[in-house]
Amino acid sequence: MTVNLQGILQQPGQGSSYWVLGDLYTFKAIGEETGQAYALIEIAVQPQNGTPPHIHSHEDEAFYIQEGELEFQLDEEIILAIPGTFLHSPKGQLHRFTNIGTKPAKLLCWYTPAGLEKFFMEVGVLVSERTQLPSVNPADIEKALAAASKYGLEIIPPPAESLQV
Repeated sequence: MTVNLQGILQQPGQGSSYWVLGDLYTFKAIGEETGQAYALIEIAVQPQNGTPPHIHSHEDEAFYIQEGELEFQLDEEIILAIPGTFLHSPKGQLHRFTNIGTKPAKLLCWYTPAGLEKFFMEVGVLVSERTQLPSVNPADIEKALAAASKYGLEIIPPPAESLQV
């Protein structure tokens, strides 16, 4: 394991970026750089996109909203998160978020300890060009669902009645 004893510096726009189910994840610090203590990801969430309800079994997760309006669910509570809002979700808590605005929202997301960033790298697509927003297809969703348990992530499917046409 390599720990950067000199610190980490990521200027705006720097860091490895991946498209993850339609959103842009830019890694500002990963476990290999922090002694596995934490990972920090900047996420640009597209309008009407976000995460499904899910539960982490390995890590706590914290969020700091930088731009936009996100609807968060923490267990049964629904919260409108605007710029400056900070939320913490301990491991074992059901949570999700959705960009309810008409423009991309931006947030910082911390995982402690690190490790979940590897899930996003596995299911995402390394960004070579930030100008092209990729489409999300059923195979992308299946890939995420198949990989989730390997990382201690439980994704909660929508109720059956919401799937009926």
